[in-house]
Amino acid sequence: MRNLAQFLIISIVATVTGCSNDTPRSNSMTTSDQEPSRQRSEQEGSNLTDEAQARKLRSITILRTEGIPFIEHLPLIQTEPESTRRTTEQVAIRAMALCVVAAKGQGIEQGTIDALINDFALGSSFTPDEKEFINNPRPTQHDLVQFSWRYECYWVMLWALGYIDELGRPDTACDANLAVSILLDNGRDGFLRNARLRPQSEILDAADLIYRYHWAVVDARINKRASPASLDDGVVMERHHALNWLMGYMDQEWDDVSTDT
Repeated sequence: MRNLAQFLIISIVATVTGCSNDTPRSNSMTTSDQEPSRQRSEQEGSNLTDEAQARKLRSITILRTEGIPFIEHLPLIQTEPESTRRTTEQVAIRAMALCVVAAKGQGIEQGTIDALINDFALGSSFTPDEKEFINNPRPTQHDLVQFSWRYECYWVMLWALGYIDELGRPDTACDANLAVSILLDNGRDGFLRNARLRPQSEILDAADLIYRYHWAVVDARINKRASPASLDDGVVMERHHALNWLMGYMDQEWDDVSTDT
């Protein structure tokens, strides 16, 4: 394991300067074309809760401080009782799978990927889309780029599991070298044993804020403006995907998670 870890880290260092500058694919919809089951509209006054409203106001305070545009009528997100509480093991296994998928997307050779899958017992942990990519000996450049962005989702999982203290603003790519090292240094058993899933309230706070960051990024793109306050479109989208999965948004499976704005 130590030799494999050293080889993988060297390979990552050689290829990673953060995630690709190409923007990942989007599963998002704008506020105007959301489904009826999307996060609740504030017009439904009787259904608003103090928890959700307070969370929104905290997010808006951050947006104001950073000079990021927002709209008052963007819906509230789920409350703790309405959201899904993932188990620590579920999040940790999803994290490990994302790390391996992203490593292949970054160009790590198939033999190393296969060794990681075996060492971390991940054979049954990939989604259908991930399996297709992992098993493809000659993925397209488009697929390599798209899956390399999963480092950003993996970073969110590391935060949720307590391996990193702060997510920080979504304006720069994650430290992929550090992210990979955390997994390899712990090994499968240690990674599961040392994980401490954050309280649901913290996950929902992050989900609410990224939702409003994402609206600002999409609004800028639609109106042909630069992203406000140097937000990175791809980082925002990937974090939104990961946080929506963490809170069980619309009970969607990983491959189908939408990032509505």
